[in-house]
Amino acid sequence: MSLYAVSKRTLGAVARTVYRPKVIDADKVPTTGPVILAPNHLAVLDSFIVPLVLPRPVAFLAKAEYFRGTGAKGALSNWLFSSLGAIPVDRGRARAAMEAIGTAEEVLNNGGAFGIHPEGTRSPDGRLYRGRTGVARLTLSTGAPVVPVALSGTDKLQPKGTKIPRRAPVTVRFGDPLDFSRYAGMESSLPVLRSITDEIMYAIAELSDQQYVDKYQKPGAAAA
Repeated sequence: MSLYAVSKRTLGAVARTVYRPKVIDADKVPTTGPVILAPNHLAVLDSFIVPLVLPRPVAFLAKAEYFRGTGAKGALSNWLFSSLGAIPVDRGRARAAMEAIGTAEEVLNNGGAFGIHPEGTRSPDGRLYRGRTGVARLTLSTGAPVVPVALSGTDKLQPKGTKIPRRAPVTVRFGDPLDFSRYAGMESSLPVLRSITDEIMYAIAELSDQQYVDKYQKPGAAAA
């Protein structure tokens, strides 16, 4: 059994026993073939929760800082992110972000599932912010469908500044897969990339009932 499988089984059992997340419409996620999961972003734990509630492996982008910590805390963080298939990226470095997107394309071209937060960073106030176009570039370059995902309660589970998750109700809701094959070959068109990204964000907003804010947060790992 792989490290990913062991880690997921162990952490998943703890999460289901202690936190009991409510999962809605997980059957909308294809069980095979390439798929992009596009969740809103409220807390650091979001990138753990989505893979833990699905039967198939899901790779996510994660800040490189999570892999570079020192001491026991750093070692634990490195193990958690590495064992769950996270892909490190240096935020703010365009070249590093593009390299991470290249790795994401490899995952998808090999038939895997990849998760990316279109907002690029956590919401500071619970609202949903304008998405960055990395997710649109991925769906056009790989042909993978995009499943919008709405997380709620994770900002209460792990408020900013807290190290140990609290007990709070968490819901993960999956939407219908979005197919953008009609835009095949148009990945160099900025209006097309913007249109695809906006469609994905509106789908997330409908699932999450968050107020939508048509402006960017600061650049993050998913920036394009």
